[in-house]
Amino acid sequence: MVVATTPSIRSEKIRHIELPIIDLKAERSEVVKEIMKASEEFGFFKVINHPISNDVISRIEQEGLEFFAKPLCVKQQAGPANPYGYGSKYIGMHGDKGEVEYILLHTNPLCISEKSQTISSEPIKFGCAVSTYIKEVRELACDILELMEEGLGVPLDTSALSKLIRDVESDSLLRLNHYPPLKDTNKDTSPSSIHHQIQNSCSSNSSNNNRVIGFGEHTDPQIVTLLKSNDVGGLQISLEDGVWVPVCPQPPSSFCVFVGDILQAMTNGRFPSVRHRAIVNTSDARMSMAYFATPPLTAKISPIPELVTGDNKKLYRPFTWAEYKKTTYALRLSETRLRLFLVEKDP
Repeated sequence: MVVATTPSIRSEKIRHIELPIIDLKAERSEVVKEIMKASEEFGFFKVINHPISNDVISRIEQEGLEFFAKPLCVKQQAGPANPYGYGSKYIGMHGDKGEVEYILLHTNPLCISEKSQTISSEPIKFGCAVSTYIKEVRELACDILELMEEGLGVPLDTSALSKLIRDVESDSLLRLNHYPPLKDTNKDTSPSSIHHQIQNSCSSNSSNNNRVIGFGEHTDPQIVTLLKSNDVGGLQISLEDGVWVPVCPQPPSSFCVFVGDILQAMTNGRFPSVRHRAIVNTSDARMSMAYFATPPLTAKISPIPELVTGDNKKLYRPFTWAEYKKTTYALRLSETRLRLFLVEKDP
């Protein structure tokens, strides 16, 4: 957990394992099978051969890089992130702190339009890049959720998961994260050097001592998160307490998919919400773009009926996204929130 006074971590176990990479252009039945396996075992996977073009991705990346390159006094005019806009260091309202700066946007057009005025000197250009990216990544999230529904045996006409983020009242978010390097160096940008840097970021041999937290340990409260980052390592997931698995930033076109708390509740615990964090690189800046697929505030969240049968008793009581969101904001970053929504056991 990140604390306000010391955004660094003690020595912990680092385990290097091969994380699932799923080719969305493979045979559909095989894709469904692989997504189910990855969601059940890891709560995490990468997807490749998705329909989002490099142009759509590069446009929003460029807008983000241009903003984060501005002087701090200029960036602060787009903040504070309360909750939307520019934020730096402080994450949430309870003292969590990390070596990160970010832009948080609601995905509704009004928020994008308003915040674009303070984020960019060319607000129409910025807003267009953001809106186009959101449209594309939302569709990718829906495609993935519908593949999950197929694997879970949810009736095709129900779309219990994807309909929540297609809803016009969806509370989905987009966050651009920038992790400045710990120190400025004269970087070698030759292909061989870049390859070496990427290999190091994926290695389990490097010491975890004195590493600095960029964004602290947490699960995402939403349904799923789709994250795209540059070729700089730093993302880690935890599959057991005290053990962290580095996520290699390769293949460069891939999107990371995280199971969130709401999906864990709706699958009645079948898909675990994965804990993750970001570690700051010593010499290279890292930027990531996270799309948080979220239901409407009034949406009632409950385990999908097809998953509550026989010995599979309902684990979580019904709640609304508004109720869960309020709980999220009331707790520290690393708190386990879903435990507060478990069905009470009989005495």
